[in-house]
Amino acid sequence: QSGATSARSAPSYASPASRRWRRAPDFCAAMGACLSIAGPLPQQRALFFPDRAMPCRQALKGQPCRRKHCTYEHDASRSSLMQLLAVIGDATTTLDVCVFTITCNELADAIIAAAKRKVRVRVITDDIQATSQGSDVSELARTPGVTLRTDHQKEAHMHHKFALVDGTTLVNGSFNWTRAAVLTNYENVAITSGAPGLIGEYTREFERLWRAFA
Repeated sequence: QSGATSARSAPSYASPASRRWRRAPDFCAAMGACLSIAGPLPQQRALFFPDRAMPCRQALKGQPCRRKHCTYEHDASRSSLMQLLAVIGDATTTLDVCVFTITCNELADAIIAAAKRKVRVRVITDDIQATSQGSDVSELARTPGVTLRTDHQKEAHMHHKFALVDGTTLVNGSFNWTRAAVLTNYENVAITSGAPGLIGEYTREFERLWRAFA
């Protein structure tokens, strides 16, 4: 009898585990179905600074550099700034920029280029930084197709650092849009698309500030 009891009880210890492993493929299939219904996962990547050099102007135009000993960067895979510029260059309908300061000419040029492509461009920036030495804000304000607003608050700064491309791609991080941030500081930029919830939050914040600074 004890032998029979032992024989009957042995499967009771093994069967839960075996049942779990047998269900594993079904569970994975169910999860795959749920993910399929929910839609594609967000696409995310990170850029880190400083870069070793500013990008070559010819390289930015997609043209060969004719300098024998050019010290500027030509390889986009080794330039976080060139990759960031490419994201801005992908804008086809809207570009909303909300950053503390803009003194990097390459980034200012990318904003102006977007306006020339008939992209609706809006820029929010800090009023004090807008008049600082080297600021590109006054040039942006004079650019047709670019609408610019500042916070008009001497006691506080508009310190955000994010941009929205076509309402579907978010660019945000510690990175100020300055030459020093490109070449000197340790900075980061996260680029996210396919995340409507997160991007929607940033869109609402931009619209809130846009109304507040009218």
